[in-house]
Amino acid sequence: MKLIAVTGATGYIGGRLVPLLLRRGHRVRVLARDAQRLRDVPWRDQVEVVEGSLQDEQAVAEFCRGAHTVYYLVHSMSGTRNFMSEEEHCAKIMVQCAAAESVAQLVYLSGLHPEGELSEHLASRVRVGEVLQPGTPDPDGLHTLILQAGLVIGSGSASFEMIRHLSDVLPVMPAPRWVKNRVQPIAVRDTLHYLAACAELEAPVNATYDIGGPRAYSYADLMRTYARVAGLREPRIWALPVLTPQLASHWVNLVTPLPHTLATALVGSLQHDCVMGSHRIDELIAAPDGGLTDYPDAVRLALEKIAADSVETSWATAHPVSAPAEPLPSDPHWAGRKIYIDQRSMETRAGAEELYQVIGRIGGESGYFVLPSLWRIRGLMDKLSGGVGLLRGRRSRSTLALGDVVDWWRVEALEPNELLRLRAEMRVPGQAWLEFRLTQRPGDQVQVTQRAIFVPRGLAGRAYWWSVSPFHTFIFSGMLKSIVQQAEGSST
Repeated sequence: MKLIAVTGATGYIGGRLVPLLLRRGHRVRVLARDAQRLRDVPWRDQVEVVEGSLQDEQAVAEFCRGAHTVYYLVHSMSGTRNFMSEEEHCAKIMVQCAAAESVAQLVYLSGLHPEGELSEHLASRVRVGEVLQPGTPDPDGLHTLILQAGLVIGSGSASFEMIRHLSDVLPVMPAPRWVKNRVQPIAVRDTLHYLAACAELEAPVNATYDIGGPRAYSYADLMRTYARVAGLREPRIWALPVLTPQLASHWVNLVTPLPHTLATALVGSLQHDCVMGSHRIDELIAAPDGGLTDYPDAVRLALEKIAADSVETSWATAHPVSAPAEPLPSDPHWAGRKIYIDQRSMETRAGAEELYQVIGRIGGESGYFVLPSLWRIRGLMDKLSGGVGLLRGRRSRSTLALGDVVDWWRVEALEPNELLRLRAEMRVPGQAWLEFRLTQRPGDQVQVTQRAIFVPRGLAGRAYWWSVSPFHTFIFSGMLKSIVQQAEGSST
């Protein structure tokens, strides 16, 4: 059993590689500047954690001690004034410590790039590779294997999130003329396949290999394909010769939640073709079973997991090994689809059983506790637009079961006296849920939390939410107050 050491375990790739290595039977050690950031990941108790930064020689030496393979999966997008020299300094410390601690294999994930002038961030990645792989190693010394990838496609990947947010929001998209440049995207699952295999080679390797998906696309085609897979209208993309990288980065920052420094780094890298120069990787590592994942399928996998559990920061259903395109707790706050939540809470002395009985009567003949005329109008609008409206009613007036129909809702989750979640089947440009959760509080109080959750589809979905959100103030607040009042009345 090899000891594998992983930097960047709180990052996008590292956070998905660690559980894969554990599943393959390896011992894993990770380096984290702040160990608390790993508190909520499901594999925390299965790994050894060394707390410290890459600029701390003592911590890096401890991190490398006894390791057969070290993964270098860090790259700064902070945009600090001297980030290139800082990255080079960290790489030098890693090489010195890894060699001193007799590490056999160092693995670095870099970026696909052409020859010639590069953006500042891409040039920094190339320079780090040069530091980590200084030349021909001693036969028994440190070997550095560099994998060069283009856009990694999966929920949480910065490149994919930029494509997602731009395509979701903009039906017409002004873009620089290099939107026609070609790139060879790779699914996150295939990236992890190559990375994990690097720790299981028969002998250490000192070389650089390109990795990528089966086909190359223009950046414009990436956004059009995303829109088709996501069920959106394909955006009209106008290539404007006057849109400089600086202006383009401001534009991306304006219409997406990506931080400005990250948008600047990404846009700067788009000025070049990023395609594989060779397929020599096939001689070293075989492709995954079933072949490489093409871009449309990679997008489909990234969009596959949309459920109410993924709306909240609850990661019990995330399986980064079998479904690496799904979100992880270490992913940045801007990752994933746009989600709107209207959340309201009240505390009451009514018991959880009384509250749940009231909540469980929702819909059908009992209605929605407040403003029944507005609910009837909304049901008529849904029916006229081809939806199910409010005419389906419910199976029973007083009891619910998983899968039951409640007007235009369906019971998705049910825990007596604790939780009721309804998934909307109305005609809306997105996905919607209505959830009630009961939590016991000190002093015989019960907290009732009511959430309306909406995941919009495209610009129409966002416009829909903002058009109905003014009504939420009195509809949802009135609903919650009525539930509590009825429960308090039945408990007296």
